[in-house]
Amino acid sequence: MKLPQKPPKVGDILSTAFENKGPIHANKVFLEHPGPAPGGKYLHWDKLRYHEPPKGLSPEEWWAGIKLSRQSLYRELPFTDTDGKHFQYAPIDLIYEQLHEIDVNAGGAFQAGAALNSAGIKDALYMKSLLEEAITSSQLEGAATTRMVAKDMLMSGRSPRNHGEQMIQNNYHAMAFIREMGQTPISKEIIFELQSILTSGTLEDPADQGHFRRPGDPVKVIDNIDFKVLHDPPGAEELEERVQLLCDFGNSVKIKPFIHPVLKAIILHFQLAYDHPFVDGNGRTARALFYWAMAKNNYWLCEYLSISSILRKASAKYGRAFLYTETDDNDLTYFILYHLRVIRQAIDQLHQNLEKESQKLRRAENLLRDSKTVHDLNNRQLAILEHALRHPHQRYTFKSHQRANKLSYQTARTDLLGLAQLKLLDTSRQGRAFVFISPNDLHKRIKRL
Repeated sequence: MKLPQKPPKVGDILSTAFENKGPIHANKVFLEHPGPAPGGKYLHWDKLRYHEPPKGLSPEEWWAGIKLSRQSLYRELPFTDTDGKHFQYAPIDLIYEQLHEIDVNAGGAFQAGAALNSAGIKDALYMKSLLEEAITSSQLEGAATTRMVAKDMLMSGRSPRNHGEQMIQNNYHAMAFIREMGQTPISKEIIFELQSILTSGTLEDPADQGHFRRPGDPVKVIDNIDFKVLHDPPGAEELEERVQLLCDFGNSVKIKPFIHPVLKAIILHFQLAYDHPFVDGNGRTARALFYWAMAKNNYWLCEYLSISSILRKASAKYGRAFLYTETDDNDLTYFILYHLRVIRQAIDQLHQNLEKESQKLRRAENLLRDSKTVHDLNNRQLAILEHALRHPHQRYTFKSHQRANKLSYQTARTDLLGLAQLKLLDTSRQGRAFVFISPNDLHKRIKRL
């Protein structure tokens, strides 16, 4: 990834304007600010320099006016970079517009009247997001396993066969761990536990699991193409204090001025990734910490979102959001705006998935509406039949059904045996375990009912 060009200094731009175009023009640049986000876009200099500036201004002078607008808004955060300079952000309208959308769509209001009230759909979507996040978060960090193979591993419960599969299984366990944490205050020990879960069985030295990196550990972020250093994190001797500050920030409810909970979650994501406290697993731990912070602040819908699936589609933009912040006065606004867009895209994807799951259930119900047995089938059984109709020869087991719907073993067993007794699924044995198979003529079997 190419490093973005650092912005020119405002003072240098104004001095040049004064010397070359006179005090009147320089004063115009200083006083007539175009706002922090002209055209509704909060652009870094690396992009702005290719846009046409307002008439009478050079690209540099246009940048100076924009930067002055931003500087008047900056709010300082308690976190600092490796030079001791504070991170900051500009609380602009673009941020609060998107926060409002997230508040409406990711909080309690969405639940009323939504199909998520159906336990079958709710569990199916939760498992879908859990699988997707486990797979794509690991793929972001280099896991090469395909989605189909990874899903088969997680649903069947088999042991991982390689490094990539181990990463994905670890992510799966970490997301489940976050759900169990609930309202538990964040602590260094919990962050260690998260990193330990995420890196289990994947590190060259298992001793690097569950504790800070040591002085001399190689943790620089390097570009894979030209091997340039993209990020050189703080020294290991600073980590104890830095992570404690991060925990205090995440747990505090009385920060002044007020910081919106979603912003806090995003800032935690950025700061843990910036501090890079571990030899490995920093990105995955940072994203897991974001999920914890959202859940802790009652954004319950985040259990059904996969942020990493959106990040993976444009992973270069994810990396640039970090670099834009680091190369422009530690302005976290770039990362915040990027992350807010990702959350909204994930919510949109959830709505699409919700509609698909609702349609699946309706199709299964319609297909079975003339059957006298339809009233004896639960939503989970209907969903299995609908899936089986689209996937002849699909194999189901007690364990896979139990995992997919978070059921007790006995409930999963009752569901599948019930369908087998109606001859809607064929049965076989794999060792000592029952296997249930979708028959080619399932349509005809349903009609015969």
